[in-house]
Amino acid sequence: MTIEIRPPNAAQPADKQPPKTSFFRAHARALATGAASLALVAALAAQSIVAFPTPVRAQQSPIAPQPAAVIQPINPAVQAFSFADVVERVRPAVVSIRVKTEATNPRQAFEDMPDSPGGPLERFFRDFRNRRGQDGPGQQTPDVQMSQGSGFIISSDGMVVTNFHVVKGAKEVTVVTDDGNEYKAKVLGSDEKTDVALVKIDAKDKIFPIVPFAQNSGRVGDWVLAVGNPFGLGGTVTAGIVSARGREIGAGPYDDFLQIDAPINHGNSGGPTFNLSGEVVGVNTAIFSPSGGSVGIGFAIPVETVQRVIAQLEKTGEVVRGWLGVQIQPVTRDIADSLGMKDARGALVADVQQQTPAIKAGIKVGDAIIAVEGHPVRGPRDLARTIAGYEPGSTVKVTLVRNGKEQDVNVELGKLPSDQKLSERSKPSTQSEEPSSLADLGIAVAPANDVGAGTDGVAVVKIDRNSPAARRNLKVGDVILEVQGETVATAADVAKAVKDAKQDGRRSVLLRLKSGSDAARFVAVPLGDG
Repeated sequence: MTIEIRPPNAAQPADKQPPKTSFFRAHARALATGAASLALVAALAAQSIVAFPTPVRAQQSPIAPQPAAVIQPINPAVQAFSFADVVERVRPAVVSIRVKTEATNPRQAFEDMPDSPGGPLERFFRDFRNRRGQDGPGQQTPDVQMSQGSGFIISSDGMVVTNFHVVKGAKEVTVVTDDGNEYKAKVLGSDEKTDVALVKIDAKDKIFPIVPFAQNSGRVGDWVLAVGNPFGLGGTVTAGIVSARGREIGAGPYDDFLQIDAPINHGNSGGPTFNLSGEVVGVNTAIFSPSGGSVGIGFAIPVETVQRVIAQLEKTGEVVRGWLGVQIQPVTRDIADSLGMKDARGALVADVQQQTPAIKAGIKVGDAIIAVEGHPVRGPRDLARTIAGYEPGSTVKVTLVRNGKEQDVNVELGKLPSDQKLSERSKPSTQSEEPSSLADLGIAVAPANDVGAGTDGVAVVKIDRNSPAARRNLKVGDVILEVQGETVATAADVAKAVKDAKQDGRRSVLLRLKSGSDAARFVAVPLGDG
C-alpha cells in the first residue's frame, strides 16, 4: 500500500472528491486535517531516523558536532625560548676545581667558608661534611682535607678564574674539565678583599675552550645563567635574572655584588654567571640563606671588578690599590645639617692617620668628601672602591666640604699597606675638673684622663635616658674628642661649642667620640630639647 503525503492545503484529485453534503464535508475536512498532521509527524520521524546514518546537507542542525581541530606543528622559525644553545656553547669552558689543603679544625674550616657571609650556611656545611663521612663519630681528622668549587677558562693555554676562598691555603689543585679530564694546576695569585683568584692549568700543547668577558655586568632584570659544580655533580646549569646591583653583604671593604636569583649552592663558588650571549657577567661567590639551601638570593662579583683584579694577578701575582689614609663614616641627615650641607651625601672623615697621603694633602677630621675627580661619592664604601681603583702614585682631585664650603684638594695616593696601624693619641692632661652638666645634650662630662680613660677629650659620666644624646646611642664611658670640629678638653669647651652652634642656627651639634677600643666616629645630637 502506498501512502502519499501532501501539504495540508493541497487540492484533491477530481475523481476522488467526496459527495458534496455538508455533513460529509465537515467530517472529510476533519479527517483530512488529521491525516495531514499524521503525515507531517511521520515525515519528521522519517527525517530524524535517516539523519544519523546519512547526513542531510540541506537540513543539517546548527548544533551538530563539528570536526575536531587539528594542532599544527610549531613553525621552526618561531621555536619556544630556550637556554640550550648558550649552555652548549659555554659549558666546555666551565671547570670543577678540587683543592687539597693542610688539615685544620674541620668545624672551623667550614665555618670560615664565605659562601654565606656571617655563617648562615655553617649548619649545612657541617651536615654535608658528616654525610660525606668526614669528621664523623669515631673517626680521626685526616692529615689533609679536600674541598671543591668551580671556575672557568679565560685563555686557550689554561688560565682559570675562581674564588679566593676556593683555593685558600691550597697545597694541591686539580682542575677537572667538562669532558672529564683532570689536570694539575697552580695558583698564580689571589685577592682576599675581592675574593678573586687566578689559576693556571699545567698542560703543554693543549688548547682549551674559553669564554669571553662581557663589556659590563648588565641591567637589573636581565636573564643570567649560573654554571658550576654544586655538591660535586658537575656541569649544572641554573637560570634567573639580575635582581639588584651594588649589594653590600659584609664580605669585604670593596663589596659591590650583583644579586641574582639563579639558584647557587655549595660548590658553585667560583663558577661563572653568563648573559644570554654566553659572556661572563660575574663570578658566583655567596648566597644568603636562613636554612642552608638556596632561597634565590645569590651574589656574584661583577665582571668589571673581576677583570681589573685578574689583570694585576696575571701581571704581578698581587693586587695593589690606591690609599688615602683616612677612617670614614656615612653622612646622615643630622650630620649634614651640623656641617651646613644641604644634602646627606659623601663620606665623613672620622680620623686621619699620621704620615699618610691625606695628611700631606691637608685633609682634616670632619671634612666630608663628596667627589673624586668630579665623580660623586655616594658613601664610605663608594669612596673606598673609588680610591682603591687608582694605582699608587696617582694624583687625584678630591672635593670636600669644610665649614659649609666646598673646596678641592689634590692628593697623591699611596699604596694600601697590608697591615694598617691606627695612630695613637698620647697627650696627657694635667687638668682636673668636677663633672659638669650639659643640659642641651642631656649629659654630664669630665676630663677623660681624670676618669681613667687614658686619652684626650671629655668622658661621658652621666646621661639622661630621655635626652637627645641617649636617643643617639651615647653611653656612659664614651669619650668626646671634638665638638663641631674643635677639640675639647673640658666641659666648658663643650658648652662653648654648643653655644656657637646654636648661634649659627644649627639644629644639631656634631660630636666626634670614641667608645672603648673602637675607632672614632661622628654623632650628630639634636639641640634645643635637652
